[in-house]
Amino acid sequence: MLHAGEDIRFIARRIVIFASEDVGNADPRAISVAVAAMQAVDMIGLPEAKIILSQAVTYCATAPKSNASLLAVTQAGADVEKDRVQPIPLALRDAHYKGAKEQGYGVGYQYPHDSGGFAVQDYLTVDRRYYEPKPIGYEAKIRERMEYWRSLRKYGGKTAAGSGDDSDE
Repeated sequence: MLHAGEDIRFIARRIVIFASEDVGNADPRAISVAVAAMQAVDMIGLPEAKIILSQAVTYCATAPKSNASLLAVTQAGADVEKDRVQPIPLALRDAHYKGAKEQGYGVGYQYPHDSGGFAVQDYLTVDRRYYEPKPIGYEAKIRERMEYWRSLRKYGGKTAAGSGDDSDE
């Protein structure tokens, strides 16, 4: 692309998009590598910037791939476009002003940090999921965590075995 005359900043931006759109959470470091490369290209310039681009491209090209985040935002956007959205649940509405609690705003909100980083509360109020992590790379860990959280919700905060201890998750 460089040899054909393409602007080096355009190529760097495309690598950032590649890292997010095609690699995604399968290797979340890819976006950091790509953004660092884009910044370095601006600071260094040619001819050395070719090395920087090469490093970022090879990292992204050899990383595991997932477009689950892209699919999620596309599906969510389609629901918004078709007006298939739910009102914000009262428990999630801002309760930091006078009269908010009287309207039910913030009442019943479960703060995840008060319960080991996870709240059993279902914030969406409808059976709809957008982000479905793939069983590859780091997304496999995200997928396991989300499945664990679903089991906690199913059993009211306890695992099927009954412990409810999610302190190491």
